[in-house]
Amino acid sequence: MTGPVSALQWLRSLIFVVQGSVAMVLWGIVLLPGALVSRRVARFACRSYAYYAMWTARWMVGIRTEIRGTPPTDEVLVAAKHQSFLDIMMIFAVLPQAKFIMKRELLWTPAIGQYAWRIGCVPVDRGKRGQAIRKMVADVEKGRAYPGQLVIYPQGTRVAPHARVPYKVGTAVLFRELGQDCVPVATNVGLFWPRSGILKRPGLGVVEFLPRIPADTPPETFLARVETEIERATDRLLTEAEHAQDR
Repeated sequence: MTGPVSALQWLRSLIFVVQGSVAMVLWGIVLLPGALVSRRVARFACRSYAYYAMWTARWMVGIRTEIRGTPPTDEVLVAAKHQSFLDIMMIFAVLPQAKFIMKRELLWTPAIGQYAWRIGCVPVDRGKRGQAIRKMVADVEKGRAYPGQLVIYPQGTRVAPHARVPYKVGTAVLFRELGQDCVPVATNVGLFWPRSGILKRPGLGVVEFLPRIPADTPPETFLARVETEIERATDRLLTEAEHAQDR
């Protein structure tokens, strides 16, 4: 899986990254006036760009995408493994009303911040853990006027394939406070679209929606359960992809 990469794949990756960045800027500028007055337009802009990025990834750098399991359509907490920008786009493309827990600094990113605000994302300050969690819960409660699927990354950041990073308690706090089912999500996309860098590798990137964890699950066992289920499924997807590459 980590074998030599041709100069052509590097060139394709560079072209893909450049055109994707240019397309994002153009998308954001053209649709921003409509997005500022209509949440539906904002969501359309984000979803259509996600589909565009996945389409170009397929024929430009050889990354195919696949959704497994059943994406939820009701109000739930989605606890997702996060490996790169690709899993964000894949999740957003298939959830009808996705909104993300995000770093507050992103609100000040041109265009991205405005779109995130319009689709109902919940910004969270990074600082003292307890203060951040309380603010997160309060912001989520305020956001209930916009029903949908609240997506949180339990590890708090992008994590490279096979790396072990602790799951943060904020996910368990949200689960307890919201009183909603939780849908865990596993992925292997970091093998093909890494969390940083230009190089993209061909292969099948999968996002898998796992069976629900019921809202009445004891809070004291929830975090361990969600970590076990996500990590087990992610390891399975990684092994499957690596075996496919070795054939």
